[in-house]
Amino acid sequence: MNDRTIADQIDYYRARADEYDEWFHRHGRYDRGAVHRAQWQRAFATLQTALANVPPYRRALELACGTGLWTERLAAHANAVTAFDAAPEMLEINRARIDRSSVTQVDVEYVEADIFQWRPPRRYDLVFFSFWLSHVPAARFNRFWELVDNALTPDGTVFFIDSAYTPNSTARDHELGTRSDGTETRRLNDGSEYTVVKIFYEPAALQRRVATLGWRGTVQTSGEFFIYAELRRGK
Repeated sequence: MNDRTIADQIDYYRARADEYDEWFHRHGRYDRGAVHRAQWQRAFATLQTALANVPPYRRALELACGTGLWTERLAAHANAVTAFDAAPEMLEINRARIDRSSVTQVDVEYVEADIFQWRPPRRYDLVFFSFWLSHVPAARFNRFWELVDNALTPDGTVFFIDSAYTPNSTARDHELGTRSDGTETRRLNDGSEYTVVKIFYEPAALQRRVATLGWRGTVQTSGEFFIYAELRRGK
């Protein structure tokens, strides 16, 4: 996986920032009808419940924080949140969401950087990332988990969410599929196309893989749309 693909992936999310929430709300090209939307919302409720049940945390780090859909939830429970993303456009939308939120408890610190070049300056009780692990190139998988380990307090928690492989989660005009090199083509509303990393994980296989790196916990599925896990360092 070359640096050009990583740069294209960052460019994609910069360009997608203003339309990203259409995916979450199932609007526009993602609208597949009321029944589908209700199933999607139930799956998201499962994720929210699971995150709400993690052990209490004072300081949280959110990697690839995007538009703040989860930052807002983290900030409602933490004493401090660091929200990290490589796309300034995403951070701008995230900051505006937090500024108008009625549930956040703390100010959020924002960091703009390439995650593959960044080193955490402190440790956190919770490291959270959503829909990011599938965008980590296979060759950088272990190195990414080393970053997570370096960011976490000894008794801290990792919580992540990602996409299950289902054609119903993507846009109606996008055919889901990953090439043999772990990339796929993504299209925006204006028709422009980008190459991004996208690796879909089967929960049991992913659980075994992170276990080899010293993490314990269960990778679960919310049903059709998502996988998620709460992990800690192995003892």
